[in-house]
Amino acid sequence: MNLPNKLTMVRMLLIPFFLICFEIDFPGHALTAFVIFVVASLTDFTDGYLARKDNLITDFGKFMDPLADKLLTASAFVCLTSIGFIPAWVVVIILAREFAITGLRTLAASDGIVLAAGIWGKAKTVSQMVAIILLLLYLIPQLRFPALWMVGQITVYIATALTLWSGIDYFIINKDLFKNMTM
Repeated sequence: MNLPNKLTMVRMLLIPFFLICFEIDFPGHALTAFVIFVVASLTDFTDGYLARKDNLITDFGKFMDPLADKLLTASAFVCLTSIGFIPAWVVVIILAREFAITGLRTLAASDGIVLAAGIWGKAKTVSQMVAIILLLLYLIPQLRFPALWMVGQITVYIATALTLWSGIDYFIINKDLFKNMTM
């Protein structure tokens, strides 16, 4: 297993620790959850950079990297919804897009095709992670500034728009996968 793929696996392993720190109330739990989320998010940028730079792109990475991103962001969005920071309908849209794209990737895989994330999918992931980071920062008592809350909320809606657009774009680009389907 190459280094980018190991970083992807580290990101997946950090998710339960993020959830525990988010959910269990102990001194500094919000800061700890924030740090874990940021570290996990940085592994996403690092593994992609290294995979491209060192030509270490693998089918495993093409599949697992987006999955790790989805699990990380979905976990954080559900947590933030549970405390009223994000409306449930936003998370439903985000999760619906993720399930739809996973279904599309499964369909492609049945034809021996691996679909990598496109530019809009990457923009969606970055915007989601930034929105989550801003709202996690707001959870830290010393950082509860109205401006931080407002920027976090705006970023959530930008991320939602990019989520919708990237999902639509993904289906448009890959529409040929549906041509051979029987109904």
